[in-house]
Amino acid sequence: MANDTKMLQILIDGQASMRKEMRDGFKKMNKRFDKTDKRIDKLGTQLAALEDDASTIEEFHDLKRRVDKHHPPSH
Repeated sequence: MANDTKMLQILIDGQASMRKEMRDGFKKMNKRFDKTDKRIDKLGTQLAALEDDASTIEEFHDLKRRVDKHHPPSH
């Protein structure tokens, strides 16, 4: 009987230890994801700002027509 109790206590302790390791592992993983999410958000903001400054396709084509009109290609 004492042997069974001892074995059961070993199993319970092992399960508790595994549960703690998993919980700690998830905490570390969540911190890394939070850090990565912040970097992605920052990059997204920078990309949006860049996109706001960029010419639209229509503006680009209009500019090309104006440049070609004033400076015809020389052959």
